[in-house]
Amino acid sequence: MAKRKRLEIPSEPDTGALETKSAFGPLSRMPIAAVAGETATQAALEEVSGAMAAAEAEGRMVRKLDIASIEAGHLNRDRMVLEADEMAALKASLQERGQQTPIEVLPLSSGRFGLISGLRRLRALQELGETYVLAFVRKPDGAAASYVAMVEENEIRAGLSFYERANIAVQAVGAGVYPDPKMAVKALFANVAPAKRSKILRFVVLRQTLGKHLTFPTAIPEKLGLALAAAIEADKAIATRINDALRKTPPADAGAERRVLERALKAPAAPKNAAEQVAPGVVLKAAKGRVTLSGKGVDADFEAALREWISRR
Repeated sequence: MAKRKRLEIPSEPDTGALETKSAFGPLSRMPIAAVAGETATQAALEEVSGAMAAAEAEGRMVRKLDIASIEAGHLNRDRMVLEADEMAALKASLQERGQQTPIEVLPLSSGRFGLISGLRRLRALQELGETYVLAFVRKPDGAAASYVAMVEENEIRAGLSFYERANIAVQAVGAGVYPDPKMAVKALFANVAPAKRSKILRFVVLRQTLGKHLTFPTAIPEKLGLALAAAIEADKAIATRINDALRKTPPADAGAERRVLERALKAPAAPKNAAEQVAPGVVLKAAKGRVTLSGKGVDADFEAALREWISRR
């Protein structure tokens, strides 16, 4: 019977030799340690890559974009006036320190981007002849979110006039983002005090009744604007008088326009029972317990429609 070969345990010095030598040559460290190190490195790289991808997807990564690829008019802008003094100071700061705060954009087609916020910074960089702009590329959930982002950025950095706030609310309604100015103001200025939202709605009255003829609307003081809105709601004829005055003699500056508005408030109000044209060819005159309708528009069809309306009322 053949003798079994005894398995001998290597001594401590021999073990050290096994760690440093192999059939393929000397080893600097154990193979399992190398694999573990490579695995840890790969995991760290994947973690960094994932964090960067998440930051870009969430609009938290600053990107350097071609300034010519930015469409400033993608949204109706809330800011109506870029003050020359403020723009000069901004350009001086950009020349000295560079762009410190990125603008906000959203991706469009064909590698272009729509401006959300940062209009003044974008204009200043363009005027300085810069070819690139630092930007956060956001992906807002619809047009409403884009308008909210624009308004909130300006509310934080540089407050708008009450007229500008009212104007963007009206424009957002015109763009189909909100059904009416009240909903627009509530959504766009959700983070401001209710009293301030109420004042913005008062200026919406001015925007809707005088907007076509005002040349310097952003210069209207808060107190005057609120008084005008209340007067116009009480008597629509005031808006007509103001628009006629502005159209006949366009004011040369904000002071002249303000004087026209102030005179309209001081003018005597029309008698409550004065005749008023309420529709083409229809004049209404009201007195206590009596309403009189007259004019070319008061014909048989008008009478029939009026009778039907009264019967349903």
